[in-house]
Amino acid sequence: MSEPKKKSKKKKIHVFTKKTKRKEKDPETLIIEKLQARYETIDPSQITKFGEFPLSAKTLKGLRECGYNKPTEIQKETIGLALQGKDILGAAQTGSGKTLAFLIPLLEKLFVKQWTRLDGLGALVITPTRELAYQIFETLRKVGEHHDFSAGLIIGGKDLKFERNRMDQCNIIICTPGRLLQHMDENPLFDCVNMQILVLDEADRCLDMGFQQTMNAVIANLPPKRQTLLFSATQTKSVKDLARLSLKDPSYISVHEHSEFSTPKELSQSYVVCELEDKVSILWSFIKNHPNKKIIIFFSSCKQVKYMYEIFCKLRPGTSLMALYGTLHQLRRMDIYENFCRKHSAILFATDLAARGLDFPEVHWVVQADCPEDPATYIHRVGRTARYQRGGESLLLLLPGEVAMVDKLVEKKIPVQQIEINPNRLNNPVRKMEAYLAKDPSLKDSAQRAFVSYAKAVFLMKDKEVFDVHSLNTDSYAKSLGLAIPPRIRFLQRMNSKIEGSKNTSTLGVNPNKKKYFDDSEEDNEKVQVKKESEDSGVSEEEQQAPFQLTDDSDNEDIFRVKRKDHDIELPTEKELADLDLGRNKGKKAITKAAAAKKILKKKIVPNKKTVFDEEGEVVLGNKEKKSEMALQYENEDEGGIDIEKAKMVLREEDRFDKQLFKQKVKAKHKEEKSRNGNRIRRRGNRRKVKKRAKKGS
Repeated sequence: MSEPKKKSKKKKIHVFTKKTKRKEKDPETLIIEKLQARYETIDPSQITKFGEFPLSAKTLKGLRECGYNKPTEIQKETIGLALQGKDILGAAQTGSGKTLAFLIPLLEKLFVKQWTRLDGLGALVITPTRELAYQIFETLRKVGEHHDFSAGLIIGGKDLKFERNRMDQCNIIICTPGRLLQHMDENPLFDCVNMQILVLDEADRCLDMGFQQTMNAVIANLPPKRQTLLFSATQTKSVKDLARLSLKDPSYISVHEHSEFSTPKELSQSYVVCELEDKVSILWSFIKNHPNKKIIIFFSSCKQVKYMYEIFCKLRPGTSLMALYGTLHQLRRMDIYENFCRKHSAILFATDLAARGLDFPEVHWVVQADCPEDPATYIHRVGRTARYQRGGESLLLLLPGEVAMVDKLVEKKIPVQQIEINPNRLNNPVRKMEAYLAKDPSLKDSAQRAFVSYAKAVFLMKDKEVFDVHSLNTDSYAKSLGLAIPPRIRFLQRMNSKIEGSKNTSTLGVNPNKKKYFDDSEEDNEKVQVKKESEDSGVSEEEQQAPFQLTDDSDNEDIFRVKRKDHDIELPTEKELADLDLGRNKGKKAITKAAAAKKILKKKIVPNKKTVFDEEGEVVLGNKEKKSEMALQYENEDEGGIDIEKAKMVLREEDRFDKQLFKQKVKAKHKEEKSRNGNRIRRRGNRRKVKKRAKKGS
């Protein structure tokens, strides 16, 4: 029995030795070590393909499937430094591929760390707009398809509960600042202790005054030991901004800093000087003359975009129209963005929401109907066309007072040429617009809001050398929008009333030739309004100022004429005015809650008391009225607190009366039912008798 056991042992040894002779594949750790060893030897000048970077096979496969083969200049310069773990400030022209410049190092960083879903959040990408966050998320989803990382899109306007329950499962989060801060404050599942890399796309916009408080709160919650990447076409160099982010010896990479122009060479840029009332006719004529083009038209405010989209849809220019602005629902915004990307010819009315980072394919024209706030905004707007070394054209409409913006653009190396428009070829749709506004009150309200929002946008601009609200010809601009009467600009009225209230009107030195848009009081505004209406309608000012005047064509005209100014009204004397109590005097103290409560107690007002009257006007005692003597005595007692035993006795006594009242109600119902049933039986008997008589007679 012992010999066969020895043979079996030898066989096992033979099998084990054969397995050790087989060659095993290199594990993932060895591949990572080889890639990391090549990071220091990256030379951007010698790289012509993505395959020459030390990237993982999964990333290279995703790039090939998406059609990315050759890296752009900004990608060559930044990917190597980012793989080495350095902080980066990246600046490049619009459409130069900055998104892949930070997504590729982000994926490689987590791959090298062998990041899993159990490790939590590893990378955070913050963008100023929701559409840009959505675009980056889609790019990440395509390029990183073969990686095992989980990614989440955290933006406002979507389901907060859905995001909240999945925050701990995301390795990469692409978000906007406001929604991220909300999760940091409210969501216990959000944990960024192990975060490795932070990316700010359009960093100058994320760090400006609009997001200052939000970004300070976000940065305070992030771990200090991290890699930070900042990218933008107009990169910030502010020491304060960089100190807020705790950057450690960042590498500033500006690919086009020493180039001739700060905008793409393939972009032809021009501007037109026109009057404010001619803008609508220029835009309408431009759209009619470019029927098969893909055009983006930028305005200053959401309400302008909304109205221009609505009225141009009524006018039917012959091409598909879309509008993208901030007050739309998020799902609607995403749908408009995707539809415009798919179309080959369309018109998109948009605010600066669509000016940053969004990649709209094959845009032929960018038209700026309103002057941009600064050269940086201009660069981002025109950057929606001429992307990836393709051609494009842009047109800027300037008012005569905004021509100073041209010098500021030239200082920023932006080549802009002036062109002139033939006024004979302009087609003005004002008459049709007026007709549509007269039919539709909601459209008229939209036009009025657009008018006021434009004035407010000009007033809030920082550069007062370029933008001046008082130089706007608001009357003619209102008519160009289809409005018969220009709406009042209330915020300017309030501001002006405060200024004039603090100074004496005699010492102001008002220029009589300068146009006045608003007056001190509501009465003056009404007079100005009446004067404008009288000029338009041809009615004299005296007739407009007599609101109670009734006229008749008959001979007895004086009988029907009543004029308020001819009335002899006796004014009250000073004593009579003093006797009148017109409101609370300033010298009196405000009545406190305690004093008001004491007054109510003195008047013996019973709160929550309901008095019911019958048809004869007598008071009906309801269920809440106390009926027993014990209950009445208990209510009249002045002792403080509640005696529980007495209260029980009172309730028992009251229950007896309640039961009697309930029995009476039940008896009354039974009587009503009996009388109803008796009436029914009688009716049936009468019907039967009628039928029997009818049969006998037949």
